[in-house]
Amino acid sequence: MPIFCPWIVLIMVLCWSLHIIVGCFFGVRFIFFWYFWGGIIHNKGMKIVVEERIPYIRGVLETVADVVYLPVSDITAEAVRDADALLVRTRTQCDEALLAGSRVRFIGSATIGTDHIDLAWCHDNGITVCNAPGCNAPAVAQWVFSSIGQWMQCHDINNPQDLTLGVIGMGHVGSIVARWGRQLGFKVLVNDPPLGIGCTLDHLLEQSDIITVHTPLTHGGQWPTWHLIGELQLRQMKRCRLLLNAARGGVVDEEALGDWLGDLAIDCWENEPSLNPVVLRRALVATPHIAGYSAEGKQRGTAMIIEALNRYYGWQLPVPQIAAPAQGSDHVTLEGIMHSFDPQPLTTQLQSHPDQFESLRNTYPLRHEYQQ
Repeated sequence: MPIFCPWIVLIMVLCWSLHIIVGCFFGVRFIFFWYFWGGIIHNKGMKIVVEERIPYIRGVLETVADVVYLPVSDITAEAVRDADALLVRTRTQCDEALLAGSRVRFIGSATIGTDHIDLAWCHDNGITVCNAPGCNAPAVAQWVFSSIGQWMQCHDINNPQDLTLGVIGMGHVGSIVARWGRQLGFKVLVNDPPLGIGCTLDHLLEQSDIITVHTPLTHGGQWPTWHLIGELQLRQMKRCRLLLNAARGGVVDEEALGDWLGDLAIDCWENEPSLNPVVLRRALVATPHIAGYSAEGKQRGTAMIIEALNRYYGWQLPVPQIAAPAQGSDHVTLEGIMHSFDPQPLTTQLQSHPDQFESLRNTYPLRHEYQQ
């Protein structure tokens, strides 16, 4: 018959209790580790490739993903193959060649346009595309009226009331240009068939002393804008003395400008970064696609793609705050706008060194928008 030993039972109870305590301790630690750190590890498994020249974004995304900052030349199919999201500007061509076989499902472009993105291919392949429409509109309007003011000075024109300003495209930029133009005293004609706004294009071309284009670049549809201003339109522009393009290269047929006698102010070129030497030499204002390069515009562009990321992924990333109004200043003077930005030094640089187009663009110091 077995001998009952109370001390053996006591030892067994103590061992079992210790086992339970240790198990619970490590179990709680495991749950704690999984809950607080597992989420971070899970988020860190996500990868975002960011074009390195997008400003005001470093340090924002790192809490939710592994972030890789690359120059445009290094954003290749191999570089984005394991990326979940891609943030770019206009120089990165987002198409099948770049994206096929990747796990990219979100593209954010900190720009107003999307002609560098194959939207149809992205849609068909389940990729969400967001851009930043209107982010730099006040800066482009600032460029327009600084250029117009410089042209008026060159020709000893003092009274805007004697001039008709034709604005083609009444989106974010065009609407500011038209509003400022009326406030400054210009007679303003506008044309925007997609919005059903304004006069006919023929009437605007025939009656305007100054014409500025603010349309996207489109090749199809009911109102294509590729070569919207071409040889035929230039023949209609007998009254026009200044043509401005700060919209997209290709909206104006630069080859057709060779025989036109008016003055030119160009920021967006048809074959960037290779410039038409004839057009470059005779342009009164020639800048390397920086009309929209303001500090406030860049902040808006970055803020808009961060907001889009927050909506898409359910994040709550901090968004840059911008003091300047997105619709531009409510009160303007031509002298004030010209004082806020002078395109002439950059024009001289570009005309002297057209091969430095990309360098001048990439190193351009962000200016501040005009504010009264």
